[in-house]
Amino acid sequence: MSKIIGSELKNIPWEEKPEGYSLPVWRFSGNPIIGRHATKRSNSVFNSAVVPFGDGFAGIFISFEGDPVVTVREYRYDPRVCYMDGKYYITWCNGYHGPTIGVDWTEDFKTFHQLENAFLPYNRNGVLFPRKVNGLYLMLSRPSDTGHTPFGDIFISQSPDMKYWGCHRH
Repeated sequence: MSKIIGSELKNIPWEEKPEGYSLPVWRFSGNPIIGRHATKRSNSVFNSAVVPFGDGFAGIFISFEGDPVVTVREYRYDPRVCYMDGKYYITWCNGYHGPTIGVDWTEDFKTFHQLENAFLPYNRNGVLFPRKVNGLYLMLSRPSDTGHTPFGDIFISQSPDMKYWGCHRH
């Protein structure tokens, strides 16, 4: 059996790595759970915005038609959810004079508290590390430009309080 890192999720269907598969990451054979053509406006769907919550799951969907749990109030795309310190932090590509990383938190997926944008534009794809390191929050991000991200450099940044971010390292 594969080693589970973190908390076991009893209500997640688990599938062992297929025999003979040599890469470290594999896809569940039932994926995609939500297909890329689920909405008229999407060109792909990712599962990074769904987390265990209570006896089930909660998700963050942007510009989703139907009955989502909640719709993030700001522009635009790629929400991610990270549970840490009793709160669910949401990061997404927010619009403020160009793409930047918006940050929200919630405890119940009903009331949301928007924090300041984490970085100046142009930056996207903010991913919080799910625990503090030496008392600091850590976030991976991908600085970009006015084009559609013609490069793929990833930076790690740290914050003592989820408001002031610095020590950006390639």
